[in-house]
Amino acid sequence: MDIRKQLLKEHSKENTNLIVSYVAEEQERFDALMNLFLNDEYRVTQRAAWVVGEIGRKKVDMLKPHLKAMVFNLKQPNLHDSIKRNTVRVLQEIDIPENLWGEVADICFGYLASKSEAIAIKCFSMTVLLNITYKVPELKGELQILIEDQMPYGSAGFKSRGKRTLNALEKIQ
Repeated sequence: MDIRKQLLKEHSKENTNLIVSYVAEEQERFDALMNLFLNDEYRVTQRAAWVVGEIGRKKVDMLKPHLKAMVFNLKQPNLHDSIKRNTVRVLQEIDIPENLWGEVADICFGYLASKSEAIAIKCFSMTVLLNITYKVPELKGELQILIEDQMPYGSAGFKSRGKRTLNALEKIQ
């Protein structure tokens, strides 16, 4: 399968699942997908993001060699929401290596503080930050303040995730 051509063929769950099945079989195929995700044109990276997100949740080990590049990719200007959303969604579900905690925390605090960021990205960022805070409790206060400041005017999804995150933060010493 030519992964790039297949990504451009159509943007659907069925096509995404087809590509996931193909790519998840071999690390080399996943590496090729990651090259498209990190380096190709806008439309290709946007569609590859969905596939990367699906594989990242199912086969975390395939993702590990690319984790640093994925984190630094989040610093690129004008990233499509699908790239941010799928990357941060994966980050909330994995054990982030200690050498990336600072970078990931900075990025996620930025997303959480942003007035224009999509709700899903903010909510996934909350969970990523909570997971880092378990290991770096000094972040607790900053995370609490950011969430509490946005709770009164947050969406239902933000309020739900915020409430759970604040409850979890209360238990951190």
